[in-house]
Amino acid sequence: MQQSAKEPPHCPFGELLEVLARPWTMHVLWVLSTNGPTRFGALRRQVEGISSRVLTERLRVLEQKGFVLRDYEPTIPPSVTYSITNRMKDISKVLSGLDELARKWQQEDAHVRTKAEGGKVRARHAEVREGAQA
Repeated sequence: MQQSAKEPPHCPFGELLEVLARPWTMHVLWVLSTNGPTRFGALRRQVEGISSRVLTERLRVLEQKGFVLRDYEPTIPPSVTYSITNRMKDISKVLSGLDELARKWQQEDAHVRTKAEGGKVRARHAEVREGAQA
């Protein structure tokens, strides 16, 4: 029996994740969705740690995929402002839910760490007391 070389099935969710899961992409989208239209320099400062080259590449891909709108004004010097599209506004709803979940889990994790550290401190105090009694 001969196997045919078929393309893997088309997966829209996988394609979406491939774009969004790239380093810095979600951070760029989050800044644009929460701060509104932003010029390149201001965006680079708000996404702390990203290089100009990587930011340019991410913005180009996001513009190509329809998440970001690039508004170019031929002034001197030229003015370029980036904003989100209606497609991104749909995703913003999901991002807001993920932000709430991340904050909730962060609080839960901090509470668990605090309890665990408190238990270690109590155990250390007990050890010190036992050593002093011996």
